[in-house]
Amino acid sequence: MLSTLLFLGNLGAGEIFLVIALFVLFFGAKKIPELAKGIGRGIREFKDASKDIKDTIEEESRKQP
Repeated sequence: MLSTLLFLGNLGAGEIFLVIALFVLFFGAKKIPELAKGIGRGIREFKDASKDIKDTIEEESRKQP
């Protein structure tokens, strides 16, 4: 988790606040939860699809003599 947050090392509180404020202005406060739900659904579908592909590959490799 630390490695994913390292890019924030060069940003100060003012810059982070500015990015959040621009995000709220661009999308609107009511749209942000809808966007988050959509992103969550997309990530879940991607994980499910990748798990299905992995299971199929493992199953096919077990069938091979």
